[in-house]
Amino acid sequence: MSTPLRLALPSDIPAILGIVRRVVPLMQAGGNQQWSLDYPNEQVFQRDIARGHLWVAELHGAVAAVAALTHNDQDAEYAHADWNFAEPALVTHRLAVDPAAQGHGLAQALLKEAEHLAREQGLRVLRVDTNSENQATQRLFPKLGYRYAGEITLGFRPGLRFFCYEKWLG
Repeated sequence: MSTPLRLALPSDIPAILGIVRRVVPLMQAGGNQQWSLDYPNEQVFQRDIARGHLWVAELHGAVAAVAALTHNDQDAEYAHADWNFAEPALVTHRLAVDPAAQGHGLAQALLKEAEHLAREQGLRVLRVDTNSENQATQRLFPKLGYRYAGEITLGFRPGLRFFCYEKWLG
C-alpha cells in the first residue's frame, strides 16, 4: 500500500504544528537541540506552502509527516560540505514524522518524493542535513543511498553541528 503524499495546504498548518509540538520534546530528550518550540514555526511553514515546497504524508486520513522539498535552498555554510555546492540540488528540510506514526515508512516516502521531484526538475542531486545528535536520520539516509558528505555549523543555529548527506540520481 502506498503512502498518500500531497502538497500541504494552509489548512494543514494546525496538524503540522501539532507534529512539531510532539516531536520537539522527544528530540530534545535525546540530546537533539535542532528544533525548539520556536522553530520551525507557523511562519516558516506558511512560507513553505506559499512557495509550493511543503509536502505531507497521510496515515489513516490524517497528516502524519511533513517535509519541505526545496530547490537549492542552502545557506553559504553548506559550501563547507564535501560536495559540489554549485551543482543544483533538491534539498530536504524540516522532515518530521508524528511519533504515533513512526515505523510506517513516512519519512522514506517523503524522501522518495524528493527523488521524483528532482527527476521532474532535471536535477541529479539530492541533499539533506541532520543534527549530529539525530541517530534515526543518520541511519535512514545511508539506507536510502545517501552518502555522508561532512559536518557543518550554521550561523542561525549556534552551538549545533550538522551532518550533511547527498545522493546522486542515476
